[in-house]
Amino acid sequence: MTTDQQKNRDIRPAVIVISSHVVRGSVGNRAAVFALETLGFPVWALPTVVLPWHPGHSRATRIVPGKDEFTALIDDLCGASWLGEVGAVLSGYLGNADQAEDVARLVGAVRAANPDALYMCDPVIGDAGGLYVPQDLAEAMLDRLVAIADIATPNVYELAWLSGAKLPDPSSVVAAAETLGPSRVLVTSAPAMMAGSTGNLLVSGGQARMAEHRLIPDAPNGLGDLMSATLLARLLEGQPEEKALQLASGTVFEILARTARRGADELTLETDAQSLRTPMAMINMRRVVTAAGRKRP
Repeated sequence: MTTDQQKNRDIRPAVIVISSHVVRGSVGNRAAVFALETLGFPVWALPTVVLPWHPGHSRATRIVPGKDEFTALIDDLCGASWLGEVGAVLSGYLGNADQAEDVARLVGAVRAANPDALYMCDPVIGDAGGLYVPQDLAEAMLDRLVAIADIATPNVYELAWLSGAKLPDPSSVVAAAETLGPSRVLVTSAPAMMAGSTGNLLVSGGQARMAEHRLIPDAPNGLGDLMSATLLARLLEGQPEEKALQLASGTVFEILARTARRGADELTLETDAQSLRTPMAMINMRRVVTAAGRKRP
């Protein structure tokens, strides 16, 4: 390998991460930026809302950038001379529905500067308890961001809301993911085949792969943010999809298990950075039959 080839391999694209920022904790941008930077990717971090901590802990002050200010910031990024450095955009929690249009515009500018850039949309709108964002924000997420994403990473509740389907089993989850729009859909908290387990289901190219691990109750927030960022990093590294899914799932489960053993109320990312680099957790990988597979004779 020549010196120039080595340099090219070592230079990794920047990732724009657009999500919430908490002062204390490991959710939103705090989780995604840490994961991507630990795995060697430069990050441009854009907060959509600032909070002192995750509101699940207690009521908290919520600061959302004004519409004009957020739009102006996006304008600056769209015109940045460094935009060609960006290889991916990852968006998560939005502060209001208006931000979706600006995020879509930034994705368009990144793609114009780098046609190979990926856009991953983590549609953070709800969980088993229902929607926790206003209806107009959830609709904007679907219509403006999921619609243009290369990869979407909903949890199983979010997929049900976005697709309008009931999802009682892995086969129904696959069917809903195949109709969502993006060419790759990762469904987190998917119903697993093993009792007492949960799954991350990646549907892509007419195939579906499930990564299952033991279910740990009362998990801290931030697992979805961590999973999305870690999967994106592994794909940007050039890992095959199945390997990327296995590595990302192993990282999240390992950090979750260690956090639970410590009794911490937030993911202990800073203590468990090695789990990002070289996860050792055992993950059960399965294939799930897709609609295309069912049609084969």
